[in-house]
Amino acid sequence: MPKGCLVITVSGLAGSGTTTLCRNLARHYGFKHIYAGLIFRQMAKEMGMTLKEFQEYAELHPEIDREVDRRQVEAAKECNVVIEGRLAGWMVKEADLKIWLDAPMMERARRVARREGVSVEEAFVGIAEREKGNRKRYLNLYGIDIDDKSIYDLIINTAHWNPDGVFAIVKAAIDHLYPDGDAGSGANPGNKK
Repeated sequence: MPKGCLVITVSGLAGSGTTTLCRNLARHYGFKHIYAGLIFRQMAKEMGMTLKEFQEYAELHPEIDREVDRRQVEAAKECNVVIEGRLAGWMVKEADLKIWLDAPMMERARRVARREGVSVEEAFVGIAEREKGNRKRYLNLYGIDIDDKSIYDLIINTAHWNPDGVFAIVKAAIDHLYPDGDAGSGANPGNKK
């Protein structure tokens, strides 16, 4: 198990498997799991709104996105955290490992349909609309093109592996993160003290 202070980001689009991976990492390594969606839900509760009401409110109030992202950056100051969010890799610039999970749109739609109890077609349309809106919002808010994967250290197509396989790949990356094989030893400049 890694020692020291690690910050890992996991990003990906709906249905790519980010939450499953983060839960597995948190359980295995004892990392704290910070989830942008959870922060969003907490903010909705703080404002006394349902999630749907708050989503509609957030579309008209860009300060909501900025606050969610600010809270993610703040959480990254802790040790041994895995931060999940579409922009987590962009927001947490000093992360030790930035991961992007992907899968073909139809596979992601099948997963979302299963999870949310809707038809695959309904899930597909919902995902497509949300991703189009999110891409525009991220460009307008931050000048970030979510399609630019150049910042990620590890990109995995989760259609090729089940959750255990994805976890095994990421575990190998974490366990061999630094050349001396002692992730989190503090001996490497990218490592936080």
